[in-house]
Amino acid sequence: MIFFTLLKQPFVENAFIAGTLIAVISAVIGYFVVLRAEAFAAHALSHVGFAGATLAALLGASSLLGMSGFTVLAGLGMGALGKRIRGRDIEIGITLSFALGLGVLFLRLYTNSASETVSVLFGSILSVTRANIVWTIVLGVATLSVLAAIGRPLLFASIDPDSAQARGVPVKLLSIVFMLLVAITVSEAIQVVGVLLVFALIVAPAAISQHVTRRPFSAIMLSAVLGGVFVWGGLCLALATRFPVSFYISVIAALTYFVVVGSSHIVRPHAQEIPEPRCH
Repeated sequence: MIFFTLLKQPFVENAFIAGTLIAVISAVIGYFVVLRAEAFAAHALSHVGFAGATLAALLGASSLLGMSGFTVLAGLGMGALGKRIRGRDIEIGITLSFALGLGVLFLRLYTNSASETVSVLFGSILSVTRANIVWTIVLGVATLSVLAAIGRPLLFASIDPDSAQARGVPVKLLSIVFMLLVAITVSEAIQVVGVLLVFALIVAPAAISQHVTRRPFSAIMLSAVLGGVFVWGGLCLALATRFPVSFYISVIAALTYFVVVGSSHIVRPHAQEIPEPRCH
Protein backbone atom coordinates (compact mmCIF):
# COMPACT_ATOMS: atom_id res chain seq x y z
CA MET A 1 0.00 0.00 0.00
CA ILE A 2 2.77 2.42 0.88
CA PHE A 3 4.47 1.65 -2.44
CA PHE A 4 1.37 2.55 -4.49
CA THR A 5 0.81 5.64 -2.36
CA LEU A 6 4.34 6.80 -3.14
CA LEU A 7 3.76 6.33 -6.86
CA LYS A 8 1.10 9.04 -6.70
CA GLN A 9 3.46 11.58 -5.14
CA PRO A 10 4.58 14.45 -7.44
CA PHE A 11 8.27 13.95 -6.69
CA VAL A 12 8.00 10.29 -7.71
CA GLU A 13 6.22 11.22 -10.95
CA ASN A 14 8.99 13.72 -11.66
CA ALA A 15 11.59 11.03 -11.04
CA PHE A 16 9.98 8.59 -13.48
CA ILE A 17 9.58 11.25 -16.19
CA ALA A 18 13.10 12.65 -15.84
CA GLY A 19 14.62 9.20 -15.47
CA THR A 20 12.94 7.93 -18.62
CA LEU A 21 14.02 10.96 -20.65
CA ILE A 22 17.62 10.79 -19.47
CA ALA A 23 17.77 7.01 -19.90
CA VAL A 24 16.69 7.21 -23.54
CA ILE A 25 19.03 10.09 -24.37
CA SER A 26 21.96 8.41 -22.61
CA ALA A 27 21.32 5.07 -24.32
CA VAL A 28 21.16 6.58 -27.81
CA ILE A 29 24.33 8.61 -27.32
CA GLY A 30 25.88 5.60 -25.59
CA TYR A 31 25.50 3.49 -28.75
CA PHE A 32 28.01 5.70 -30.54
CA VAL A 33 30.20 5.97 -27.43
CA VAL A 34 30.60 2.19 -27.35
CA LEU A 35 30.93 1.91 -31.13
CA ARG A 36 33.71 4.51 -31.12
CA ALA A 37 35.45 2.87 -28.12
CA GLU A 38 35.21 6.10 -26.12
CA ALA A 39 33.62 4.73 -22.94
CA PHE A 40 36.63 5.71 -20.84
CA ALA A 41 36.49 9.26 -22.21
CA ALA A 42 32.82 9.50 -21.23
CA HIS A 43 33.71 8.27 -17.74
CA ALA A 44 36.43 10.93 -17.50
CA LEU A 45 33.90 13.60 -18.44
CA SER A 46 31.76 12.61 -15.46
CA HIS A 47 34.69 13.20 -13.10
CA VAL A 48 35.39 16.53 -14.74
CA GLY A 49 31.74 17.34 -14.06
CA PHE A 50 32.30 16.54 -10.38
CA ALA A 51 35.10 19.13 -10.24
CA GLY A 52 32.85 21.68 -11.93
CA ALA A 53 29.96 21.00 -9.54
CA THR A 54 32.11 21.38 -6.42
CA LEU A 55 33.76 24.55 -7.75
CA ALA A 56 30.34 26.04 -8.47
CA ALA A 57 29.22 25.19 -4.92
CA LEU A 58 32.36 26.86 -3.58
CA LEU A 59 31.57 30.00 -5.56
CA GLY A 60 27.91 29.97 -4.59
CA ALA A 61 26.68 29.12 -8.09
CA SER A 62 24.49 26.30 -9.39
CA SER A 63 26.25 22.94 -9.26
CA LEU A 64 24.46 21.86 -12.45
CA LEU A 65 25.78 24.95 -14.23
CA GLY A 66 29.34 24.30 -13.06
CA MET A 67 29.11 20.64 -13.95
CA SER A 68 27.79 21.37 -17.43
CA GLY A 69 30.38 24.06 -18.08
CA PHE A 70 33.32 21.86 -17.14
CA THR A 71 32.09 18.82 -19.07
CA VAL A 72 31.41 20.86 -22.21
CA LEU A 73 34.89 22.39 -22.16
CA ALA A 74 36.48 18.99 -21.55
CA GLY A 75 34.32 17.45 -24.27
CA LEU A 76 35.45 20.04 -26.78
CA GLY A 77 39.07 19.33 -25.87
CA MET A 78 38.64 15.57 -26.26
CA GLY A 79 36.73 16.01 -29.49
CA ALA A 80 39.58 18.08 -30.92
CA LEU A 81 41.79 14.99 -30.62
CA GLY A 82 39.58 13.28 -33.19
CA LYS A 83 40.40 9.62 -33.77
CA ARG A 84 43.60 10.12 -31.75
CA ILE A 85 41.53 9.92 -28.58
CA ARG A 86 41.55 6.13 -29.06
CA GLY A 87 44.57 4.73 -27.32
CA ARG A 88 44.94 7.78 -25.07
CA ASP A 89 43.88 5.88 -21.94
CA ILE A 90 46.89 7.12 -19.95
CA GLU A 91 46.25 10.79 -20.71
CA ILE A 92 42.52 10.42 -20.11
CA GLY A 93 43.16 8.53 -16.87
CA ILE A 94 45.47 11.26 -15.61
CA THR A 95 42.87 13.90 -16.51
CA LEU A 96 40.23 11.86 -14.68
CA SER A 97 42.27 11.57 -11.48
CA PHE A 98 43.26 15.26 -11.67
CA ALA A 99 39.62 16.33 -12.00
CA LEU A 100 38.62 14.10 -9.09
CA GLY A 101 41.43 15.58 -7.00
CA LEU A 102 40.23 19.09 -7.80
CA GLY A 103 36.74 18.11 -6.73
CA VAL A 104 38.01 16.83 -3.40
CA LEU A 105 39.98 20.06 -2.91
CA PHE A 106 36.98 22.27 -3.67
CA LEU A 107 34.85 20.15 -1.35
CA ARG A 108 37.42 20.51 1.44
CA LEU A 109 37.50 24.29 1.00
CA TYR A 110 33.74 24.53 1.33
CA THR A 111 32.41 21.77 3.55
CA ASN A 112 28.86 23.16 3.47
CA SER A 113 28.53 21.69 -0.01
CA ALA A 114 28.98 18.15 1.26
CA SER A 115 25.32 17.12 0.96
CA GLU A 116 25.07 18.57 -2.54
CA THR A 117 28.28 16.85 -3.54
CA VAL A 118 26.95 13.47 -2.36
CA SER A 119 24.04 14.00 -4.73
CA VAL A 120 26.45 14.72 -7.57
CA LEU A 121 28.47 11.60 -6.77
CA PHE A 122 25.57 9.19 -6.39
CA GLY A 123 22.63 10.89 -8.09
CA SER A 124 19.49 12.55 -6.75
CA ILE A 125 16.68 11.62 -9.09
CA LEU A 126 14.02 11.81 -6.37
CA SER A 127 14.75 15.52 -5.93
CA VAL A 128 14.17 16.38 -9.60
CA THR A 129 11.74 19.28 -10.11
CA ARG A 130 9.43 20.20 -12.95
CA ALA A 131 11.91 22.88 -13.97
CA ASN A 132 14.59 20.19 -14.23
CA ILE A 133 12.28 18.14 -16.44
CA VAL A 134 11.66 21.05 -18.78
CA TRP A 135 15.39 21.70 -19.02
CA THR A 136 16.01 17.99 -19.66
CA ILE A 137 13.44 17.99 -22.47
CA VAL A 138 15.04 21.05 -24.09
CA LEU A 139 18.54 19.59 -23.92
CA GLY A 140 17.32 16.15 -24.94
CA VAL A 141 15.51 17.39 -28.04
CA ALA A 142 18.51 19.51 -29.02
CA THR A 143 20.96 16.65 -28.44
CA LEU A 144 18.97 14.04 -30.35
CA SER A 145 18.22 16.49 -33.18
CA VAL A 146 21.91 17.20 -33.70
CA LEU A 147 22.70 13.49 -33.46
CA ALA A 148 20.05 12.69 -36.07
CA ALA A 149 21.54 15.31 -38.39
CA ILE A 150 25.07 13.89 -38.15
CA GLY A 151 24.10 10.27 -37.50
CA ARG A 152 24.89 8.75 -40.90
CA PRO A 153 28.33 10.32 -41.44
CA LEU A 154 29.11 9.79 -37.74
CA LEU A 155 28.33 6.09 -38.14
CA PHE A 156 30.64 5.89 -41.16
CA ALA A 157 33.41 7.80 -39.35
CA SER A 158 33.00 5.59 -36.28
CA ILE A 159 33.33 2.33 -38.23
CA ASP A 160 36.12 3.34 -40.63
CA PRO A 161 37.52 6.83 -39.92
CA ASP A 162 40.28 6.58 -42.53
CA SER A 163 37.92 5.70 -45.37
CA ALA A 164 35.44 8.33 -44.18
CA GLN A 165 38.12 11.02 -44.23
CA ALA A 166 39.28 9.91 -47.67
CA ARG A 167 35.73 10.36 -48.95
CA GLY A 168 35.52 13.90 -47.61
CA VAL A 169 33.66 13.28 -44.36
CA PRO A 170 34.67 15.95 -41.79
CA VAL A 171 35.87 13.39 -39.24
CA LYS A 172 37.44 15.85 -36.80
CA LEU A 173 34.45 18.18 -36.80
CA LEU A 174 32.14 15.23 -36.21
CA SER A 175 34.34 14.15 -33.30
CA ILE A 176 34.13 17.59 -31.70
CA VAL A 177 30.35 17.82 -32.11
CA PHE A 178 29.83 14.30 -30.82
CA MET A 179 31.98 14.79 -27.72
CA LEU A 180 30.02 17.96 -27.03
CA LEU A 181 26.82 15.88 -27.15
CA VAL A 182 28.43 13.32 -24.84
CA ALA A 183 29.37 16.08 -22.37
CA ILE A 184 25.78 17.36 -22.28
CA THR A 185 24.43 13.84 -21.86
CA VAL A 186 26.85 13.06 -19.04
CA SER A 187 25.70 16.18 -17.20
CA GLU A 188 22.10 15.01 -17.50
CA ALA A 189 22.84 11.39 -16.54
CA ILE A 190 24.63 12.50 -13.37
CA GLN A 191 21.25 13.65 -12.01
CA VAL A 192 20.06 10.03 -12.07
CA VAL A 193 23.04 7.85 -11.18
CA GLY A 194 25.75 10.32 -10.18
CA VAL A 195 29.34 10.70 -11.25
CA LEU A 196 30.53 7.32 -10.00
CA LEU A 197 27.82 5.25 -11.72
CA VAL A 198 27.31 7.12 -14.99
CA PHE A 199 28.43 4.01 -16.90
CA ALA A 200 25.16 2.35 -15.90
CA LEU A 201 23.11 4.52 -18.25
CA ILE A 202 25.55 5.61 -20.95
CA VAL A 203 27.58 2.45 -21.54
CA ALA A 204 25.70 -0.59 -20.21
CA PRO A 205 22.53 -0.45 -22.40
CA ALA A 206 24.56 0.20 -25.55
CA ALA A 207 27.10 -2.52 -24.75
CA ILE A 208 24.30 -5.03 -24.17
CA SER A 209 22.44 -4.11 -27.35
CA GLN A 210 25.58 -4.47 -29.46
CA HIS A 211 26.02 -8.00 -28.13
CA VAL A 212 22.50 -8.83 -29.28
CA THR A 213 22.50 -7.17 -32.71
CA ARG A 214 24.94 -5.36 -34.97
CA ARG A 215 22.23 -3.54 -36.90
CA PRO A 216 22.57 0.14 -35.91
CA PHE A 217 18.88 1.06 -35.78
CA SER A 218 17.89 -2.11 -33.91
CA ALA A 219 20.79 -1.68 -31.46
CA ILE A 220 19.87 1.94 -30.76
CA MET A 221 16.20 1.09 -30.17
CA LEU A 222 17.10 -1.84 -27.90
CA SER A 223 19.57 0.34 -26.03
CA ALA A 224 16.88 2.96 -25.38
CA VAL A 225 14.43 0.31 -24.14
CA LEU A 226 17.03 -1.19 -21.83
CA GLY A 227 17.91 2.21 -20.41
CA GLY A 228 14.26 2.83 -19.59
CA VAL A 229 13.89 -0.62 -18.00
CA PHE A 230 16.97 -0.08 -15.82
CA VAL A 231 15.68 3.27 -14.54
CA TRP A 232 12.11 2.08 -13.94
CA GLY A 233 13.33 -1.07 -12.25
CA GLY A 234 15.72 0.89 -10.06
CA LEU A 235 13.04 3.38 -9.06
CA CYS A 236 10.47 0.70 -8.22
CA LEU A 237 12.93 -1.28 -6.12
CA ALA A 238 14.16 1.85 -4.35
CA LEU A 239 10.62 2.93 -3.47
CA ALA A 240 9.84 -0.56 -2.19
CA THR A 241 12.98 -0.98 -0.09
CA ARG A 242 14.30 2.57 0.52
CA PHE A 243 17.77 1.70 -0.78
CA PRO A 244 19.39 4.18 -3.24
CA VAL A 245 18.00 4.33 -6.77
CA SER A 246 21.46 4.53 -8.35
CA PHE A 247 22.47 1.33 -6.57
CA TYR A 248 19.62 -0.64 -8.10
CA ILE A 249 20.11 0.86 -11.56
CA SER A 250 23.78 -0.05 -11.60
CA VAL A 251 23.13 -3.57 -10.27
CA ILE A 252 20.36 -4.30 -12.78
CA ALA A 253 22.53 -2.96 -15.61
CA ALA A 254 25.57 -4.99 -14.57
CA LEU A 255 23.62 -8.23 -14.06
CA THR A 256 21.87 -7.84 -17.40
CA TYR A 257 25.18 -7.25 -19.16
CA PHE A 258 26.84 -10.32 -17.65
CA VAL A 259 23.81 -12.52 -18.33
CA VAL A 260 23.66 -11.43 -21.98
CA VAL A 261 27.41 -11.73 -22.57
CA GLY A 262 27.63 -15.06 -20.80
CA SER A 263 24.58 -16.57 -22.41
CA SER A 264 25.27 -19.24 -25.02
CA HIS A 265 21.92 -18.49 -26.64
CA ILE A 266 22.99 -15.09 -27.91
CA VAL A 267 23.82 -15.29 -31.59
CA ARG A 268 26.07 -12.51 -32.77
CA PRO A 269 25.28 -11.25 -36.26
CA HIS A 270 28.18 -10.81 -38.63
CA ALA A 271 29.89 -7.43 -38.63
CA GLN A 272 28.94 -7.06 -42.30
CA GLU A 273 25.35 -6.38 -41.25
CA ILE A 274 26.35 -2.81 -40.47
CA PRO A 275 25.71 -0.97 -43.72
CA GLU A 276 28.37 1.38 -44.94
CA PRO A 277 26.84 4.85 -45.20
CA ARG A 278 27.11 6.47 -48.59
CA CYS A 279 28.63 9.89 -48.39
CA HIS A 280 28.61 12.15 -51.41
